[in-house]
Amino acid sequence: MTIGLLTVVIFIQDSNSLKEKRMVLHSFKKRLSNSFNVAISQIADEDKWQKATLAIVGVERERKNMDSLLSKVINFIEDFPGIDIINHQMELL
Repeated sequence: MTIGLLTVVIFIQDSNSLKEKRMVLHSFKKRLSNSFNVAISQIADEDKWQKATLAIVGVERERKNMDSLLSKVINFIEDFPGIDIINHQMELL
C-alpha cells in the first residue's frame, strides 16, 4: 500500500475576496475529489484571498499507480481555468 501526499500552492486569478476564494475552492475541491477519489484540505493561507495551500492525499496498492495518480492531479490543476500552480511537492509513503 502506498500513500501519496501532494502539497500544492495555488493562485486563484479571479478572487477579489475571501468569499470568492471559498466559492472557487469549494467547486475546485469537489471536482478534484470526484475525478480522482482523493481527499483535499486547505492547510495554509486561509487569510489570503488569492492564494491557497492544499494537501491532497490518496491511497493506492502500487507505488507506480500512486505516482501516476498524483501526476494526473497536477495536470488537472494546471488545466483548471482560473487557477495557477505556484509550487508543488509530492511525497510517497
